This record gives sequence, C-alpha cells and structure tokens, in this order.
Amino acid sequence: MSHKIPESVLVVIHTADLDVLLIERADRPGFWQSVTGSLDRPDEPLLETATRELFEETGIVADGERIVLKDWLLSNVYEIYQTWRHRYAPGVTHNTEHVFSVCVPRDIPITLAPREHLQYAWLPLLEAADQCFSSSNAEAILQLPRHVDDK
Repeated sequence: MSHKIPESVLVVIHTADLDVLLIERADRPGFWQSVTGSLDRPDEPLLETATRELFEETGIVADGERIVLKDWLLSNVYEIYQTWRHRYAPGVTHNTEHVFSVCVPRDIPITLAPREHLQYAWLPLLEAADQCFSSSNAEAILQLPRHVDDK
C-alpha cells in the first residue's frame, strides 16, 4: 500500500441561497464534512484533484460551464488526526489543505461513494459549520459568503 500524500483539497458545495451539502463519513459515523481528498500523485494539479474528488464522493461533474469549481487560493495546514496517521508515511504529522467551492442547483442528483459516506444533508450555512467535525472545514463554510460575492 502506498502512503497518502499530505496535500489535499476541501470542496465546499453550496446552493445560491448558501445551503451547504455535508456528507457523513462511513469510517466515522457522526463525522460530517464537505468533500475532501488527497492528491493522487505529487504533480496532480489542485483543480484536477478537486474535480476528481467532487465526482468520486458526490457524483457531481464540474464541467467548467454550468458547474464551476472556484479556487479560493487559500491553504490551511493542520495536524493529521492520530486515527488517520497510519495512512501517511512515517513521521508525517501535518497536511496542507487547499480550499475550493462550487455552487450547484439544490436539486442536483447526489450519488455517494458507499464505502466513503453514509448519507448527505443540505443545511443552512451556520448549521453546516456547527455540524462539521473539522475546524478548517467549519471555518471555510463560515467564509463562504465572502467568496460567493467576489466573482
């Protein structure tokens, strides 16, 4: 088994009314989050990673026209939870997370990856931020209005 690359994306999925889609982790029931995922290879472009993870975890296709990923040009460095450190090379303790968002219609079909997620929920912005187990995810959700307004 190869180790995970300690660089990832976070994709906040939302509607025009700022309802936020959260998904519940299959490996940790009760842990809700936005789409997240590590680079598949060190040279994988971040937009490619975000597009791939968005599709793999929700079935949403970012086509660049109707569904457009927005790179916030914002990175967070955080300590990897002890429970998931075994996925990384020995001695790796921190991950760099790059934040994206995507506005979608509320009625867009959601197809979860069953091995990764149990269920999804559309929540108002503040409720979604409160529901996230990850502080960087919650903070990104709280920053969402600022990034929607700056086209």
